Parts: sequence; structure tokens; C-alpha cells
Amino acid sequence: MPQFAANLSMMYTELPFLARFAAAAKDGFRAVEYLFPYAYPAQELAEMLDKHGLQQVLFNAPPGGRNVQEMAGAWEGGMRGTLCIAGEEARFRNGVWEALRYAQILKCPRIHVMSGLMPSGAVRYALRSTVLANLCWAAQAAADVGVEILIEPINGRDMPGYYLDRQELAHSLVQTVAAPNLKVQMDLYHCQVSEGDVASKLRQYLPTGRVGHIQIAGVPDRHEPDQGELNYAYLFEVIDSLNYQGWVGCEYRPRGETSAGLQWMKA
Repeated sequence: MPQFAANLSMMYTELPFLARFAAAAKDGFRAVEYLFPYAYPAQELAEMLDKHGLQQVLFNAPPGGRNVQEMAGAWEGGMRGTLCIAGEEARFRNGVWEALRYAQILKCPRIHVMSGLMPSGAVRYALRSTVLANLCWAAQAAADVGVEILIEPINGRDMPGYYLDRQELAHSLVQTVAAPNLKVQMDLYHCQVSEGDVASKLRQYLPTGRVGHIQIAGVPDRHEPDQGELNYAYLFEVIDSLNYQGWVGCEYRPRGETSAGLQWMKA
């Protein structure tokens, strides 16, 4: 069975954010992830991790903003990343630097950089040079402090116009940059919505070593993985058979109270 990390941005939302660490630990989780940490001082989050015996395994670089205050509110303000946007290189780099600062304090080995929404009228291929240049820079900056950079394909139903929408594109970018610390964040929910054939894609991509993190949720409603069109019991067996050693993030919205919905994991 894979090792699971609780996503504290989407799980335990019946509790204040800082109380979710204790709830996750009580339910048996030994690792957590969340979308963004920037609304809280890094040291305060580190103390919560230490207090509850939890490992921080992933969070996102800011999706926008010029300073920490703006970065903390960028997601709510509709920003979805600047990786693909020419002319936003300085903002992209400032965000990566801030994420790496948090990663060092939280002892987090990987951060996800969001690719962003394509500018109006833009052709996806025309943005590739900007994406590659930004990824090369980010991978080097992260390598200097021992952190991995992840990129994640996100489906166009949930996020219309998002630049990075398919596994093939993500792996093409990673192969082109050829930095050992640049990898793909493979969210099986997004993969199913965009492409389907999830088991075959696991068999295709996990053996390459280019998948740095996996996330799960039921399809189509993004609830617990024990309901919906994906057979996660089978997919977990596939993941185990491929000797994947990383974490599987539970990035789903519980149907009700979070702890009561964890029977899928206990089973």
C-alpha cells in the first residue's frame, strides 16, 4: 500500500488551518501537504510539524504576487502561476525564492511551480521557450538548496486555459531541461479527467523516475477515492507493483467530516 500524505488545504476544513495538523496526526498520517503556506510564518508551521511528528512533503510556490503579503492572497485573487508568461520572469523568480526559503525552514524536499493561464490568443507551443527558460533557472536555484521542482498537468475542466494540461507535455519539458531535480507531479484525478487510461500512464511514466509525487481524488466529484469511476484499490496495486517509493497526496474534498471518510484508507 502506498504511503499517504494528508492535504490540509482540502481535508479537515471543518477545523481552523493550524488545528488540522493535530487532526491528521491523530488519524494516522505521518506526512502532510497543502497548497500554500504564505499566510503563516514558516517557523510557526515548522513548530506544528515537529509537535505532531509530521513531515512536510509538498507545497506550491506562490502563483503570483510581488511580496509575501501579495503572494499569500494571489490564489484567491485568481492568479494561477507565471511560469508560462513572458515578461513575468522577475515575479516568477521572486516566488520561487520565497518558496525555497519556506522549504528550507519546513524541511520540505519538493515544491510545485504552477505553469499559469495562457495569455489570451496565445498558442501553447509559442510559450514553450519561456517555460523552459524559467524551469532551467528554477531547477538550478532549487538544486543549490537540495529541493526538487515539480510541474503538474491540471485538467481544463477545472482550470480552463491552464498551460500544462497533459502528462506527455509535462514529461517532454522535464526531458528537455534534463535537470535531475525537475520532476512531474502526477495527479490521478486530473489525469483521468484530461486523458483517462490512468493505469497505463502509471506503467509508462513511473519507471522513468521522472514522477516525483502522486496525488489522488475520486472522479468526477473530487471526493474520497472510494467512490467514482476510478478503481483506486487496483491503482494502488499498480503503484506498488512499480516500486514507487514516493508519497501519495490525498488532495480531495471530503464528502462530510474528514475523519469519518477515511474508511477507504483503513480498508
